[in-house]
Amino acid sequence: MHSSREIRTTDELRASCADDALLMWAAQGFAPGVRAWRRADAVAVASPYLSCRDRLAIHGPAADVGALVGEVLAEVGTTYRPIGSAELVREVAERLPGLEVVGTFGWMETSNPVPAAPGLAAGPARWLPADRAALVAELLAEAYPGSYARPGLVGVRRWAGMPADDGVLAAVAADAWSAPEVGYVAGVTARAVARGRGYAAAVLGLVVDTLVAEHGRVGLMVNGANEPAIRLYRRAGLRWRSVAAAAVHVGWSAVGGAWQPRASESVAVRP
Repeated sequence: MHSSREIRTTDELRASCADDALLMWAAQGFAPGVRAWRRADAVAVASPYLSCRDRLAIHGPAADVGALVGEVLAEVGTTYRPIGSAELVREVAERLPGLEVVGTFGWMETSNPVPAAPGLAAGPARWLPADRAALVAELLAEAYPGSYARPGLVGVRRWAGMPADDGVLAAVAADAWSAPEVGYVAGVTARAVARGRGYAAAVLGLVVDTLVAEHGRVGLMVNGANEPAIRLYRRAGLRWRSVAAAAVHVGWSAVGGAWQPRASESVAVRP
């Protein structure tokens, strides 16, 4: 990688990407396996198996980012999926014909506690002890089978929950894949019979408030078609930013310094 240089510290990354929350989250405090690079004004952070994907968070002008992504993928491998602002990812995919945009969704973030709101369910949400993992898994299987966050997965630190009046766990949310500079919320869901009663809002509020206090800000990713979830997150004070992910759809290999396509399977469309 002759035309780029590696970033090795959190402070250098922060200065290079203007403290972009998505990139600072991807860096995971430079946990083992995480690497970052800069080329001109472009920045890329390669983070292995972050929220169940090998992710390549990108930032900067499309021309510089496109060149940097090509170099980085040659080094770290094509399992890494570029992720960044929707416009940037589309432009980079146009510049690198080996890339295909595979999903557009939302990154939402806040650095503030959740605003007080009327109508929350009675009783406090709380952090659940480890021996409640089976109950969390049962709720997810019923209400959110597609959740990336699962009890016991590496990076999924803890679960907040709230029981309904009958004592059954009604809603959960996880502190998962949080970075030192950016907390991360995942697995937010409520049982179908408990929706619209404030249970999900209560557990979300606990997780957001805790992570803002511990990390300074918090983020999450949400499907752009999930309007009820987006409304919930907006009411909690999280701001929307349109982001996209791309993936190598034909594969690439570096031969004599040039990029050449090779056949590979197409990718599934999930962020």
